[in-house]
Amino acid sequence: MKTLKRKALIIAAIFAVGLMAGAVTQLPAASQDTGSYLAPANFSVLAKQVKNGVVNIRVEKSMNESEEISHFSRENPFQGRNPFGGRNPFEDFFGPFPRGDNHPAPKQRGLGSGFIIDDNGYIVTNNHVVDGADTIVVTLSNKKEYDAELVGRDPKTDLALVRIKDSKDLEPLPIGDSDGLSVGDWVVAIGSPFGLEQTVTAGIVSAKGRVIGAGPYDDFIQTDASINPGNSGGPLINMKGEVIGINTAIVAGGQGIGFAIPVNLAKGIVEQLKNNGEVTRAWLGVGIQDLTEELGDYYGMKDRKGVLVTEVYENSPADKGGIKAEDVIISIDGKDVDSGHALSSKIANLPVGKRTRITVLRDGDKKDIFVEVAKRTDDEVIAKKSMNESDNLGIRVADMSPDVAQRFGYDEDTSGVIVVEVARGSKADTAGVSQGDLIVAVNRVKVKTVGDYLSAVKGADDDKKIKLLLRRGRAGFIALSIPK
Repeated sequence: MKTLKRKALIIAAIFAVGLMAGAVTQLPAASQDTGSYLAPANFSVLAKQVKNGVVNIRVEKSMNESEEISHFSRENPFQGRNPFGGRNPFEDFFGPFPRGDNHPAPKQRGLGSGFIIDDNGYIVTNNHVVDGADTIVVTLSNKKEYDAELVGRDPKTDLALVRIKDSKDLEPLPIGDSDGLSVGDWVVAIGSPFGLEQTVTAGIVSAKGRVIGAGPYDDFIQTDASINPGNSGGPLINMKGEVIGINTAIVAGGQGIGFAIPVNLAKGIVEQLKNNGEVTRAWLGVGIQDLTEELGDYYGMKDRKGVLVTEVYENSPADKGGIKAEDVIISIDGKDVDSGHALSSKIANLPVGKRTRITVLRDGDKKDIFVEVAKRTDDEVIAKKSMNESDNLGIRVADMSPDVAQRFGYDEDTSGVIVVEVARGSKADTAGVSQGDLIVAVNRVKVKTVGDYLSAVKGADDDKKIKLLLRRGRAGFIALSIPK
């Protein structure tokens, strides 16, 4: 009797496993209808499918001693510890330190990744991979090397376009739709981490729309596919073999946290770089803020989906089109906007001169307003009215205004002065100050204007360091010390 019971339990267990297996085998087909996929048995087919479209990028640039020390101290994660034994792998990236006055000018060497987008040899990578490079060498998967020319770059989104000529039988990667991604979708990153070419790592989409303080148009895909130095500029691939992101950033000391630029954000930028060598962004001309719970209730928007217009600049596209203060912008050309950051990004990516439909809520009623967006003025032009020229640190700053706050990704009521330029190799650059940083205080004294900032810097004792309290996007506060 016990034997019969045992057999019955075994049969029931096998039957249950069969049911479970049957359920799992049905899921991929259903998921494919929505554009999502379960993890495949292996990724070898996908890796073979796309490998010929992924390239290694090697760059070299001349640099002075202060630049080299600054870059090395900020970028070398193995400083003080060497997992490769006696050999420091970053010597291949950055070159040796200078020795003596007669030593030749040092060279900074860097490695990155990229991917081919068409048969004419155009390759997408990151701006930080090729910025300032004297030479750019592209290595294909077949080990053939080509000298590349820089077509154009966009520091605000960290994208760049290079081109190789006289190349044959290129295999461009197909471009996908990053808007169709869902959290939990499987993705594959391919690149050259630490110079190890054609490295394939797999993971999932951990989050979308991440703002990490890298720039005014942050909209990153977060993934746990392993991304390391050298992966920069390489593609993030979906299970169809399409590029849906450009691997760009990692969290220092973090594991399983990498960030990629959505390919939909990159498409228009790459097209502009190809056609014009630079990126021109559109401008609406409004001061904005996100809806709080109280403001949402006040304007009858309990879901708080929309952006409040706090100010309309005179003679701006918004002013000419008829947008008014206290309008709540809810969509751009039919696409919903639920935050000031999203609105700024959508407007910036519109073609200059495009007649754009702005849907607003005004006194509780929906209203479509058509606006012809204008060219965004360069940040430096905006800042010229209130910019310092000689702080001895290598920093140029500007007063905060609603427009400047919007461009650099800060709230309109943020207090401080914005860093609009850092001289390469300067004291500030060596200390780690970056364009877009907000200086909140100097030597523990709060600053609200350029005048405050200059007075605080000039008033500091010559034998003491300048202590800056900074905000970097939405990444929080940073304290830095700079020798005067």
